[in-house]
Amino acid sequence: MLLGYISLIKKKSEKLDEVQKPNLLFIFPDQLRNAAIGINNQDPVVTPNLDKLAKEGMVISNAISSFPLCSPYRGMLMTGKLPYNNNVLSNSNSRRYKYNNSWQKEDVSFSDVLVKNGYDAGYVGKLHLTSPPPIPGKDSIVWDAYTPKEQRHGFNFWYSYGTFDVHNEPHYWVNDAKEDELTFVKEWSPIHEANVIIDYLKNPSEKTRDGNKPFALFWSVNPPHPPYQYVPEKYLETYKDKSLEELLVRGNVNLQTDAGHLAFHNGATRNRVNLAKEHVRDYFAMVTGVDEQIGRVLKTLEDEGLDKNTIVVISSDHGEMMGSHGLMSKNIWYEEAINIPFIIRWPEKIKAGQKDNLLISPIDVMPTLLNMLGTTDGIPENLDGQDLSSIILKNRGKRPTSVMYYYIEEGQPASGHRGLRTQRHTYVIAIDKAGVEHKMLYDNMADPYQKNNLIGVDSTLEKTLKAELILQLEMKKDPWLQRYKKLVE
Repeated sequence: MLLGYISLIKKKSEKLDEVQKPNLLFIFPDQLRNAAIGINNQDPVVTPNLDKLAKEGMVISNAISSFPLCSPYRGMLMTGKLPYNNNVLSNSNSRRYKYNNSWQKEDVSFSDVLVKNGYDAGYVGKLHLTSPPPIPGKDSIVWDAYTPKEQRHGFNFWYSYGTFDVHNEPHYWVNDAKEDELTFVKEWSPIHEANVIIDYLKNPSEKTRDGNKPFALFWSVNPPHPPYQYVPEKYLETYKDKSLEELLVRGNVNLQTDAGHLAFHNGATRNRVNLAKEHVRDYFAMVTGVDEQIGRVLKTLEDEGLDKNTIVVISSDHGEMMGSHGLMSKNIWYEEAINIPFIIRWPEKIKAGQKDNLLISPIDVMPTLLNMLGTTDGIPENLDGQDLSSIILKNRGKRPTSVMYYYIEEGQPASGHRGLRTQRHTYVIAIDKAGVEHKMLYDNMADPYQKNNLIGVDSTLEKTLKAELILQLEMKKDPWLQRYKKLVE
């Protein structure tokens, strides 16, 4: 009887320890560039809730989306591996089904480790990590995809879809729903998803999660990803009387000139500046709308008494060019595309109001946050990312001197561009489809809008950065390097 009592006490103690583990709320709006956070004083965007969160935690200014495209970022985030090691080399869709350009079932992932360590794991919003099969007799590309339960890597709360960009009429597969059992909604997706998350946090009758476990919830908000025009009118009101000159304030936007098409600009087309003129109000309005919904979620976190023991992270998969260098969209080395937000708040451990220029990339997020949470059991040894938690929490440890930049053609790991982003410089070698080499070098401190290519101007700096790039490629066993050597020999 005494042994039974001791066993009961031990189980209660273990349950208490489990509850006291920190929760994780990881929010990553799609296509949110770092400049579009109000507190950064760059774009004239209204984001009071993100600004407040930044003041309550730490802002990391050098978070870099090393492959600034939806699916490759998500693959790196979830696996801690580089694209040619996790097989997500491009955006997932039916054209890439033949390459198996999807989240691999055998990759032990972020959520797998969380669940192994006693977490209740949830995913809300856009996944975009499954390439669906082509539809026979249909020429158009299929983007949206159902992810069956056995391929969700342990997520037990599921309110998600593959990729579907009609923001005001979204749809979702919910928990155990079969492929033909979609939930259709007539509401702006950030509002609807915030409602779902608020319910998840309140957890009435424990119907959304196990209240005896810590939770880890990932929220992938689709806006401000295009189509830009799907945004409620009330958010447009903030920007309707602003002139284009007041909105497109970056020093690399020329309202009269666009980039045309360059072979290494990854599909950039003419009239990009015209698109920026047409949609900058929509883009900023979406950011303001998403900010409001994040504020509602954070308020609920506080009301439920969960804020003190929850690590909140705000980031994004990539940025948005919005007319800079005459371009729109992403998937290029410029700061507007690769520099993403990274705000982290943990009242128990991170002092409020901190700013840090730490270089952090998507492959580092998984090992860093898992170590912060104390959930290290089962972390794979073959990750490409590194644990930066001691730097964030204690300002101790070796800081990265650079992070990588990638662009890879679908199904061709050795193709495309490679580059480095250091604390000060951006260095890129781009190989176009004709096999022609193009090199770019920017001093981001002296030239923050990257208007002056220093190739041929500072040969010593160029040689130093190229040597570091080659070393990184060798260390990471990047198949691109052998192709490059053959081209330049």
